[in-house]
Amino acid sequence: MLISHDVVAPNVLMPNIDLERIMQHLQETGKRTFQLWLNEHSLAFIARGREYRSEFHLNPSYEIQYSLKGDLNLHYRTPEGKEKVAFVPQGSCLYQPPLVPHSPRFGADSYQLVIERVRVPGEIDRFHWFCPACDHFLHEEQYTVDDYKADPVSRAYGNFYGSEQARTCKQCGTVMPVPQEWALNVI
Repeated sequence: MLISHDVVAPNVLMPNIDLERIMQHLQETGKRTFQLWLNEHSLAFIARGREYRSEFHLNPSYEIQYSLKGDLNLHYRTPEGKEKVAFVPQGSCLYQPPLVPHSPRFGADSYQLVIERVRVPGEIDRFHWFCPACDHFLHEEQYTVDDYKADPVSRAYGNFYGSEQARTCKQCGTVMPVPQEWALNVI
């Protein structure tokens, strides 16, 4: 069992989460996320491999990312629009404030524990892509992220990579290529 619940007091369940088995489950099934919990205050999930990520996620909530296995390179954009990278080695944790455009990138065999505040009604997550040649803004997708089981990131990617018009830079004409992982449907 990946998650079991122990009763600590009447009507109080405390989950015992087997992270090793969840990471093994993700590896065996090829899936990229496993939602641990979703309640009125927070959501948590395990993410496997984000080596294909190219977009920047603007999240109205904070995020806490813990590198369970492997290292994380968290690409982010400054208020001036410059791209920078925060390195989070295995065993380390990163707190990210709300609305920081970020792009977590880590190897296919790496795993992150992510904890976020549940979105309040009306909050929208945005996903931005930039031209790989000239860094000009390419495209935005918007989603209400209320349940990671609905896989909003993959839906945003599907819309973006399914549209050559969205992937074509209006400034320099470069067409962002579709990553091999997406073409093989492993995202």
